[in-house]
Amino acid sequence: MITCIREIRQTKGLTLDDVAKRCIPPTTAQTIGRLETGMRTVSVGWLNRIADALDVQSADLIRLPDQKTIPVAALLGSKGAHAPAKPATIVPPLPAPGLVAVRVTAGVGDYRSGDEIWCERIMPDAFASALNRDVLLPRPAGRFLFGRLIGHEDGKLHILPLGAGMRQQVIADPAWMGVAVKMVRSL
Repeated sequence: MITCIREIRQTKGLTLDDVAKRCIPPTTAQTIGRLETGMRTVSVGWLNRIADALDVQSADLIRLPDQKTIPVAALLGSKGAHAPAKPATIVPPLPAPGLVAVRVTAGVGDYRSGDEIWCERIMPDAFASALNRDVLLPRPAGRFLFGRLIGHEDGKLHILPLGAGMRQQVIADPAWMGVAVKMVRSL
């Protein structure tokens, strides 16, 4: 199995030791290095542990034979842009199961027209984990509410819509919630 653990780790600015310490249970930097280089076989268990340590989906760590990549032309830091010392690539994000999307048709809040917001669907038992995040909620008759979850009590969700001057809304017992996890913006 071909992985892109090293590329993702380096993109996130982490060392082998950082990733090793983030694994549950922790492991050694040497083990992570061996898994990155293929000196040790990457099992599904290792793939999941490393994905959790890097805060990505397990599927993001696997390089498929026909998967497209984007070459990294420059690195941008506090001292400006410069060429990478070694050739590098970025793998475009793959949609994970359970995602739903919101396409922004007119600017509202921090979002601009043309933005795409990817939302991870969660069930009611996990609603508290989305506090202070932008969420999408289904409403009756095929309608939706999108805004910031600012409160969760007794099965009622308090949502602050993103538009200026809009009032807080309360939604009772929705079947699911979409939590904004990625935004795609064309420049």
